[in-house]
Order: sequence, then structure tokens, then C-alpha cells
Amino acid sequence: MTATVTRQPVRRNGTTKFRLTPTMSVYIALVVLLIVGSILVGIQGGVLLDHGGILNILTRGTVLGLVAIGQTMVILTGSLDLSVAYLIGLCSLIAAETMAGDPGMIVPAVLLTVGFAAVVGLVNGLVITALKVNAFIATLGVALIIRGYLENNYTGPAGSVPRGFQHLGYDRIGPIPVSTLVMLALAVIAWWYLSRTKGGYHVYAVGGDVEVARLSGIRTGRTIVKMHVLCSVMAGLAALFLVSRLGSGAPYVGTDGGYDLESIAAVVLGGTLLSGGRGGVAGTIGGVLILATLDTIFDDLGVTPFLKDVVRGAVLIVAVALYARSQLARRAR
Repeated sequence: MTATVTRQPVRRNGTTKFRLTPTMSVYIALVVLLIVGSILVGIQGGVLLDHGGILNILTRGTVLGLVAIGQTMVILTGSLDLSVAYLIGLCSLIAAETMAGDPGMIVPAVLLTVGFAAVVGLVNGLVITALKVNAFIATLGVALIIRGYLENNYTGPAGSVPRGFQHLGYDRIGPIPVSTLVMLALAVIAWWYLSRTKGGYHVYAVGGDVEVARLSGIRTGRTIVKMHVLCSVMAGLAALFLVSRLGSGAPYVGTDGGYDLESIAAVVLGGTLLSGGRGGVAGTIGGVLILATLDTIFDDLGVTPFLKDVVRGAVLIVAVALYARSQLARRAR
């Protein structure tokens, strides 16, 4: 089973027509947004898609993209993860304090950070599958535990990273950050896994109907746990990117960026159903670029934070409503 991420031909009366898929829709919306945004910023005397504007969009989209890739894999199983924002903050501190400015500690710090993130994902998955706790409650509970630890032990930034590690956050190939290329490479790997492997089939099957998947011989619990581990690992990688830019760990860097709800919004904008079983990473990257482009346009126009949230919320509601209407129309046909 593969994601609905390609254009599907439909034959009627001997002719072939093409159905507009959610993935195609999100990239069309992105192009429209870029055009409209360029006009609005141009009226203000600026340029949206100059070197600086492209760099801003890609940099903003890198962290969100990493988290959203993991969130996509979890949501496709019919689950979700609300712990990623606080996990990012804690992982940034683990990385920075382990490195402590020593280049020789970069590899141990990266391994420790990714390993810790994987353990948190394992806990999330086991609480959901073994204890039968709703994913919303389970991951929110883990998020609150991490928040309590952060509030009790940190009042501000801590640790430091060596200058060599900061190349991850600042090096570019032309206008494209190296970190963005890494994020896109991980997106391709996730797409390949979901659409070309047996494990990916299991993800869609579990999200489509967990009971049917279980009766078909799929180990549903193992699939859900595996996706939660991968989601947390992606959050850990996002933390490594952030700490490479900040130069130190920050306890609330994840929550300040709103990466929990923003990542879910990107997944939904990309056409993945919150109920699971349909969607994919290709659409999610489009959703990430839409949100990153909106933020860049808002900054160029000097829009207030309140109005930013209003517009983002409206965009999300309209996108979900359009997807829902298309699903109803498809079922009616």
C-alpha cells in the first residue's frame, strides 16, 4: 500500500482524467502563496525571494521539517506526539552539556542525544500500546514530565558547542543550507520507507484500521512503537540543528518554536489524515514550506504575532475543510 501522493488517472467514457491529490494541492497552494507574498512584500519595497528571503524560508523550514517528518510517520498509524517540543529543549541541553565546547565530544554527544530521544519515543510507544493509554494523553503526560524536569533544573541556556559543530547550522551550498539538504535527504528516506517497504505498508494498514491490520497478522503494537521511536529521534536531530545555531542548549527552544502543534499543522496541511492511513511525507514537506513562507512574509510585512497566529489558524482550518469536502465528494462518487 502506498501513500496518496501521486496524480492518479481516472477513466471516464474512454478518456483519461487526472484527479488533483492533496499533495498536488499543497504545492499549488505554495506556488500561489509565493506569488501573492512576493507582490505584497514588493508593494512594501522589499523582495521576498532574494538570497536572504530564500535562506530564511529554508532555515525556518529545516527544524520544522525534521519534526514534521517524524510526526507524519506517527500520525499515519493513527497516533500523534505532543512531547516533541519539550524533548527538543531537553535534547539541546544534553548535546550542549555533553560537548562542553570540546570537539572530541561531538560524536558521543550526538549519539547520547539521539539515544535519549529514542528512549523517550520507546516510552511513548509502550505507554500507548502496552498500557492502552490514548496517544494524546500519553505523549502530553511525557511532555509534562520533561517540562517539570526542565523547570526544576534550568533557568536559562546551558552548555556550549565547539565551533566545528556550528558548521551544521551555518554552512551553505549557494543559498541552500547544508542542514536543509540533510532534512530533505531524510524526507526521501522516509518516503521510500513508507511507500516502498513492507514496514511502510504496515504503517498505512495500522492507520487505516488497526483491528483489520491485527487480524491480517501485522504486529500493530510494534509498528506504533517503532514510529514513535523514529518521531522522537527526528526531534533529537532537530535539537542538534538548533544547538548548532545557538551555540548552547536552551530549555525552551522547542516550546518557543511551537514545534509540537506546528509539526501537526504541517502534516495536516500536507494532506495526511489525523485518523491515519492516508497521506505521506511529500505533502508534509509542502506544508512545512507553506508555514515557513508565511512566517517569512509576515516578518517582511511587520505583521504582529497575534495576527500571525490568526492567519495560520485560518489557513489550517480552510485546508482541513477542503480536504474533508474532497473526501466526501470522492465517497459520493
